[in-house]
Amino acid sequence: MNKMTVENVEVNSKKVVVRVDFNVPVNKGQVTNDKRIRAALPTIEYLTGQGARVILISHLGRPKGEFRPEMSLKPCAAVLEKMLGRPVQFVENCVGEIAEQAVETMQDGQVILLENLRFHDGETKNDSEFAASLAGLGQLYVNDAFGTAHRAHASTVGICQYIQPCVAGYLMQKEIQYLGNVVQNAERPFVAIIGGAKISGKMDVMANLLGKVDNLLIGGAMAFTFLKARSINVGRSMIEEDKISLAARLIESWPEKIALPVDCVVTDKLDPAEQVLGALETVRVEAIGPSQIGVDIGPETIALFSGILEGARTVVWNGPMGVFEIDAAAEGTMAVARMLADITGRGAVTVIGGGDSAAAAEKAKVADRLSHVSTGGGASLAFLEGKRLPAIEALTDLGT
Repeated sequence: MNKMTVENVEVNSKKVVVRVDFNVPVNKGQVTNDKRIRAALPTIEYLTGQGARVILISHLGRPKGEFRPEMSLKPCAAVLEKMLGRPVQFVENCVGEIAEQAVETMQDGQVILLENLRFHDGETKNDSEFAASLAGLGQLYVNDAFGTAHRAHASTVGICQYIQPCVAGYLMQKEIQYLGNVVQNAERPFVAIIGGAKISGKMDVMANLLGKVDNLLIGGAMAFTFLKARSINVGRSMIEEDKISLAARLIESWPEKIALPVDCVVTDKLDPAEQVLGALETVRVEAIGPSQIGVDIGPETIALFSGILEGARTVVWNGPMGVFEIDAAAEGTMAVARMLADITGRGAVTVIGGGDSAAAAEKAKVADRLSHVSTGGGASLAFLEGKRLPAIEALTDLGT
């Protein structure tokens, strides 16, 4: 990475605006998963240890420019305060007089957390006036929010026009290091696992990875579109009709690399929102009945995928193998997670691309046994597509 980092700048007694990703689940005023807050600790602790005055900014949810009390960052301040073992002042706006006064009275080593950026529509619109207001709070800027690196928003890109230098935090560095190595310097055999509901958001990722990997394992609901492309009847399983021809072209172009399910778990009733499944049956993919819905990969597919993963030296995984939120349809996803933990223990590099895959690794209780679990689902997908991420591009180059 040819960008400046927190260790390239003098921060003692300086007001440092730090873009973090505290977009965490909050229920009735309580943070229910603090993983993203914990991931920001190395940067925050380094800056406070160096005597910086740390001004944290983040978004939470999609309030669309309106104040929504259920999307306040206030619960995050309490969680962070406990983690740091020092006071964290919460400020009820991110710009304007209240924010400016809070910053003006800060002492060395102090931490404040400003209110949700997206309570102002200038954030997502990358409004120059809003970006300048954020920049005016500090003397330098640190971006440690990889999960938003694919967004050209005021707090990730616009701010960099009004404050210098703009540097990467430790989490940003770690994400770029692992994902960059996967894309550019992967040790072989290199295997990608792609799952989830839709091909739509992952077709470019698959196309990019197929030119780099030794094997691409496809699971989840998207596998049924690929099976349909091979003229297999998939019953009432989810498919994307408009992506069947694209799936067929990928299979035709890379037949020796793509591995599809050979059996699956099916049901006649599925309501993920209500956690409802009908009776389950395991069948070969060619034997899916006209009224049946595929909800997980079967034991033969688990064995097939495990055999390929056994010798892998680099693995990137994005997307579950089934409806893993429901325990009865989670075994395929859990088996993949456990397999990746096992090969990591034998020296393989395993990178999980955020989102549902990260949640699956947590559910399988193996997240701490994997090489890297990304904090950014959309950002990691964009990176794996080979796209340049605007928030990273906006940071100050080394040597400038």
